[in-house]
Amino acid sequence: MAVAVYSHPSCTLHDAGPGHPEAPGRIVAVMEALGGLPGIEFRTATPATPDVLLTVHTAEHVKHLRDTHAAGGGRLDPDTVMNAHSWEAMLAATGAVLEAAGHVHAGAGHAFAAVRPPGHHALADRVMGFCLVNNAVLAARRFQALGRRRVLIVDWDVHHGNGTQALVEHDAEVRFVSLHQSPWWPFTGAASERGVGNVFNVPLPGGLEPEQYVRQLWLAIEAATRDWTPDAIIVSAGFDAMAGDPLGGFTLQPRHYRVLTERLRERIPAAPILGTLEGGYLPGRLAKGAAAFVAALG
Repeated sequence: MAVAVYSHPSCTLHDAGPGHPEAPGRIVAVMEALGGLPGIEFRTATPATPDVLLTVHTAEHVKHLRDTHAAGGGRLDPDTVMNAHSWEAMLAATGAVLEAAGHVHAGAGHAFAAVRPPGHHALADRVMGFCLVNNAVLAARRFQALGRRRVLIVDWDVHHGNGTQALVEHDAEVRFVSLHQSPWWPFTGAASERGVGNVFNVPLPGGLEPEQYVRQLWLAIEAATRDWTPDAIIVSAGFDAMAGDPLGGFTLQPRHYRVLTERLRERIPAAPILGTLEGGYLPGRLAKGAAAFVAALG
């Protein structure tokens, strides 16, 4: 079955300025790499309407983003910037993620949302770490609205998905597994943070052999899915845990994402997988990691 890749041209228009690591070239490289894979169906999503954001974010947060857009953009925190097109890029990304969720819910196969800006640091009421709204949790709420109540979120970005954890840690129907570098920004994600028993953090130092990261993440996934089977799986697919990324110190290679994805499919064969792009700041390396992940989905 083909893998559907959802995106939108507006995702290239968000630009935080010269030298910013979360640059348009990231998604251009990913789309070019995916274009070389067999069995891929590219789909242009319809941008979401702002009211959809209220399933996860406060009205004040959405208004702040809209007001910043109306002003032509601006710096929202030391790391996070909107330009004149960031609002439309954000809504396009949200639309792609939600349409991808609908696609996999319908039994049409696994899907990947090739989108930016990323999302897993965004909190209910504020931006953080390049992220304006939380794509993974928006997808989780869409799955739940469609009747897939139990959702597993696996976050293998090198940075802890603090926004995702904060948004789901009181929802016993969502389980969150995060592999991330520690100590490292955003300095959250201790193993002792368990939510309502639904949070499984795997904080590890940089510089280990890649197989150690794979093993520890897999042990956490096994723990999260022991006697609990999700109805859907969301992968916060950051690729800044790859060796050489300028914003991380992990040592993963593209093949490790293939292995992890194949294991997920084998362990929970009935649960469809939706991947949404998070970090990864060497475009060429990012593209290879994303291609390995999407190829394994197929």
